[in-house]
Amino acid sequence: MSEFPKEMLHRLKTCGVVAGFSVDKVEHAVPLTKALLDGGINAIELMLRTPAAMAAVIEICAEVPEMLVGVGTILSPASVREVKAAGADFGVAPGMNPRVIAAAQDIGLPFAPGIATPTDLEAAIELGCRFVKFFPAEAMGGVTYLRSFAAPYKHLGIQYFPLGGINADNMSEYLREPNVPAVGGSWIVKQSLVDSEDWAGISSRAADVISKLKKDQRR
Repeated sequence: MSEFPKEMLHRLKTCGVVAGFSVDKVEHAVPLTKALLDGGINAIELMLRTPAAMAAVIEICAEVPEMLVGVGTILSPASVREVKAAGADFGVAPGMNPRVIAAAQDIGLPFAPGIATPTDLEAAIELGCRFVKFFPAEAMGGVTYLRSFAAPYKHLGIQYFPLGGINADNMSEYLREPNVPAVGGSWIVKQSLVDSEDWAGISSRAADVISKLKKDQRR
């Protein structure tokens, strides 16, 4: 099985939003992560899309232990091993690669493969996955589509992590679904603020997201 630990799922659900980003400069990784934490976001997905990414994961895991560190865009078994060695808490991929899932299971890295169709989901279930990334969420049809294709598998207790097109206006709609503990938010980290090292600006954006989530939950 490739289940996420219950404590980790609880942490994801408590925050509700996982800030997704990539970094071009290793020196930005720690202050950016601390800025998100200061704003109330305690889970991230750092994507392996730049040469600085893996070194950034190592820095964050060492310097910001309070953050739940996920690593995204894991496309090979070799990357799985690097991510685990760097100290990350979990891994995520855009697609459903059996070799990557097997590597994560072999070394004990909680891992969420990407799925977009019932066929994808059944392949993931066959390999023991019960927590999956729904990507690209909005392009596939959003909450309505998720609700429809997830229905036949409800009895299996599958949990979904939607990413792709999520924003402050639609995040709460996803989080109202009982099988969605958290959503991915790539809009939170604005690249221009990172480039100018405006960490207070990043914290403010994070705080705005958490404030809106709490307000929506009270409705």
